[in-house]
Amino acid sequence: MPHFDNQFLRLLPGDPVIAPGTRQVRGALWSSVATSPVSDPKMLHSAPQVLALLGLTPAEIKAPLWSEALAGNGLVPGMQSYATCYGGHQFGNWAGQLGDGRAIYLGERVNAAGARYELQLKGAGPTPYSRHADGRAVLRSSIREYLCSEAMHYLGAPTTRALSLMSTGESVLRDMFYDGNPELEPGAIVCRVAPSFTRFGHFELPASRGETDLLKRLVAFTIARDFPHIESDGAVAESESRALWFKEVCTRTAMMVAHWMRVGFVHGVMNTDNMSILGLTIDYGPYGWMDNYDPRWTPNTTDLPGRRYCFGNQPQIARWNLGCLASALSTLGETHDWLHDGIRAFDETFARSHHEMLMGKFGLSVKRDALDAPLFDDAFAMLAESEMDMTHFFRALARVDPTAPDASVFDDVFYFETQQLQRRDRLVSWLQSYGARRAHESLPAAQISTEMNRVNPHFVLRNYISQQVIDASTAGDHSLLNRVFAALQSPYLVASENLDLCEKRPEWARDRAGCSTLSCSS
Repeated sequence: MPHFDNQFLRLLPGDPVIAPGTRQVRGALWSSVATSPVSDPKMLHSAPQVLALLGLTPAEIKAPLWSEALAGNGLVPGMQSYATCYGGHQFGNWAGQLGDGRAIYLGERVNAAGARYELQLKGAGPTPYSRHADGRAVLRSSIREYLCSEAMHYLGAPTTRALSLMSTGESVLRDMFYDGNPELEPGAIVCRVAPSFTRFGHFELPASRGETDLLKRLVAFTIARDFPHIESDGAVAESESRALWFKEVCTRTAMMVAHWMRVGFVHGVMNTDNMSILGLTIDYGPYGWMDNYDPRWTPNTTDLPGRRYCFGNQPQIARWNLGCLASALSTLGETHDWLHDGIRAFDETFARSHHEMLMGKFGLSVKRDALDAPLFDDAFAMLAESEMDMTHFFRALARVDPTAPDASVFDDVFYFETQQLQRRDRLVSWLQSYGARRAHESLPAAQISTEMNRVNPHFVLRNYISQQVIDASTAGDHSLLNRVFAALQSPYLVASENLDLCEKRPEWARDRAGCSTLSCSS
């Protein structure tokens, strides 16, 4: 039977202080904290597949016991509420202690199959790590996080999940543009779900404080609970298990970022405190999917003008973050060869995975490295120069007859007719090269097109779509929320009822707040 088994609390040291108020927490990895009740909670949406993962039914989650718990108004038997302590590098600079300032855990749910999932409320009130904030979240950011968590899952990208989206019936004061003009916005709470929410920053903070014994305990706990296969035979030495573990963290991170690059996703805030030890996409803030292809695009206004976390930088930033984790682990006092091996594993895994995913996107299976790299580079240069839509380009490419490529297939891919006319010769030239390259493939063209459409999505959660959901839900209409949630569950299929949700970014959304770039405010 599903039950709660809160190992993080049982096996790792906690904060002895239980009084409210923010503080520096040393020698501990978590603090007990109570959620703050809200006045009028309402369930706006729940994710059926996540319910099933946890061994819950739609009726259970709507009943008072669970619905009150998911609003922060109570606890289900077996739940324990707490927040964890971690640090992190933010925009390349060490920030010291950060911690769960807006997230409160409800415990670890073990389902009937023995799979373990942490439940975490985002927006349920302040914690010892909230600093000067209120621990609340607003509806707009909560909708974005709820939808994106599930959208990424159905795209096939490693991700945390979302169980529920609740409105609170209360207002939250936020300065959305950081311009000194805060406004009251409707509040909301998302319940996030993952096998573990442990971050790189959980290891960085004790290392930075010289708390070596605490760091050792956390590493051993993480391997035993979250990577049990490493020690499954009981014969792996401690140093060897750490090496295997770090290498797996590196390879999982590489695979995660390769999937981001495949679907055109930009995380926006790749701080080390936003990096999952399981290689899951975590903390959906000012993210975005690319509309017109631009490797320098970042959805985060805070990331301007340096664009540290832009689309094209994501692989190297992931590697840099792993270097920060390696630096923390180096304080354990062992030789560092195992850490270098892990970073090399990242390099090798990302290079291989990214190339394999590009091969799939372009409909290629027979490796011709001397031909492929220039073909890929030329295609992405053309997309950037011509302001072509990335998602629409690859879906159009699947419709191309490689024996007689027709540039008109791409008429709807351009954002400007002038670009379409000026760059037509460039496109025709590239299509001729592409057709010649496809001649090396032995599979039937129809089969290749089918395979391409399995890795190139038709629907992605564009920012302008999310903003339309936010606008409608703020006005009390949740029908679009339901439509978009249904569409994101089949992102590779063409459904006639969802064609309007798959259109390119409209011109009205090019510079509108929430549709192009976003701040980190929540």
